[in-house]
Amino acid sequence: MTDHVDYAVQAEALEKRYGEKRALAGFDLHVRRGTVHGLLGPNGAGKTTAVRALATLLSLDSGRALVAGVDVRREPRRVRAKIGLTGQYAAVDEMLTGRQNLEMFGRLFHLGGGRARRRAVELLAQFDLVDAADNGVDTYSGGMRRRLDLAASMILAPDVLFLDEPTTGLDPRGRGEVWVAIRELVAGGTTVLLTTQYLEEADRLASRVTVIDQGRAIADDTPDELKNTVGGDRIEVVVSDAADLDTALRAVSRVAANVPQTDPAERRVHAAVTDRVAALTDVARTLQDAGVAVEDIGLRRPSLDDVFLRLTGHRTEPAEQAAAEKTGTAEKTAAAEKTEESVA
Repeated sequence: MTDHVDYAVQAEALEKRYGEKRALAGFDLHVRRGTVHGLLGPNGAGKTTAVRALATLLSLDSGRALVAGVDVRREPRRVRAKIGLTGQYAAVDEMLTGRQNLEMFGRLFHLGGGRARRRAVELLAQFDLVDAADNGVDTYSGGMRRRLDLAASMILAPDVLFLDEPTTGLDPRGRGEVWVAIRELVAGGTTVLLTTQYLEEADRLASRVTVIDQGRAIADDTPDELKNTVGGDRIEVVVSDAADLDTALRAVSRVAANVPQTDPAERRVHAAVTDRVAALTDVARTLQDAGVAVEDIGLRRPSLDDVFLRLTGHRTEPAEQAAAEKTGTAEKTAAAEKTEESVA
């Protein structure tokens, strides 16, 4: 492995077995500094295993990984001093206030009372929680709890933050709040490795995406380039009357870059196009002149869901991970305890 200052995470040929099952089967990953890197995969693909291994919470059977320039297997204590970890479920104590939670985590990381209090004040401001700082966490919305959880992960101002499905179970507003917080962290220089099953989340946040399946990286590129592998823009027409499908098919055929496809059940015709605006204008005019009533017409870009389907053979189904795939309070506390010797 060649160390490179541009990479916050480098992993090559990672292997992890549980009995006969290979959770990681030669997994490779390269994450540039100061970016959000998405890690996508179905349940059981190895996402959480990879994050746990990189965060030193489980041992690898083979392979090499560097996090913030430090070898994960040789110097795990140094790695722990440079990282933060947030799992699927907010690892905060609902019996405490937001401020008390952050001070508690500060003490777990051995900052001392004074430093823990000062760091809590800084993080409450950074994550827009000042007004709710002294309210019980049981009064917080889902988005506020996750922002508080992110704040707890930033106690030591880590170089690299691992986010394992951080918006699981949040409503759209809460998810948006977390997205804003992540963008601000990256703007401040933190590198984020984000595992998610929400493809929109990866598309909106990540500058690069790795797709993992059966413990291997099967694709790695920018979201736009991954979508381009599926195909370019396409035009879609949904007619009001199924009897007009043939007319719509002829109109789309005139501008199509490939053989148009029809879906009679949905009264839909679609095809790839090269000159997207000209194609849309031509088809709309042709159908209007023919007196065809259109329920919907538009240009569509491939989504990461289309990419996922092409690469893995099925679409993603956002769901909660099995018990073995969870990270939460226990792991965050374990990470703090394991950091003791490196920060004491």
